[in-house]
Amino acid sequence: MANDYFQFKKFTIRQDKCAMKVGTDGVLLGAWANLDHAKRLLDIGTGTGLIAIMAAQRNSELLADAIEIDPTAFGQALENVNNTPWQERIQLFQGQVQTFTPEYQYDVIVCNPPFFINSTKTPERNRTLARHCETLSHADILQVCDHLLDPEGKLCVILPIIEADHFIELALTKKWFINKLTNVCPTPTKPPKRKLIELSKAEDTHVEDSIIIEIERHIYHDTYIELTKDFYLKL
Repeated sequence: MANDYFQFKKFTIRQDKCAMKVGTDGVLLGAWANLDHAKRLLDIGTGTGLIAIMAAQRNSELLADAIEIDPTAFGQALENVNNTPWQERIQLFQGQVQTFTPEYQYDVIVCNPPFFINSTKTPERNRTLARHCETLSHADILQVCDHLLDPEGKLCVILPIIEADHFIELALTKKWFINKLTNVCPTPTKPPKRKLIELSKAEDTHVEDSIIIEIERHIYHDTYIELTKDFYLKL
């Protein structure tokens, strides 16, 4: 059973009221997304608020917005944000991102999206919202970002391999470009399980690399340590 909270170096994430607890995917995306020169960020489906909080820690000039459809998760994200040193730079919104109409565009949009497309739903409604493409499809994400992202901005997501390939294929048909792709391998001998994807509407140099999580159980690889060392207590 997951703990009621997850302690990072500079903040604590309470998660007892959230369907989706702190996991490797969220930490990877929060640490990996390129925030260089970014002034405004949007975190779609923020859950506990983790990625928005990580972004605020990483970039002291950044204003982060975060939106969450589930009212219970929204309340917990608000609690988590208000217990950080960066609460004045993080603003939370409750509702569907499809109807979200801010008065500005974003330099970076991040999303650790629902990824189950055609699979059995869980009986827990809030967990289904978080894990299945029921209220936020991949096409929805791309369409929303078309409107909310600055023309030079970046969209960053993390997905399992099959869903990532589907997302990339869909994005290319809608005239997005893949600027960076990072394959996430559990160990040096296992194939990738996740892809971190950076997209934009402006064609740029395509970069592809990889991250390895562990050398063996609980012995972390240098690439993972380098990426996440500012956050995890024991790295």
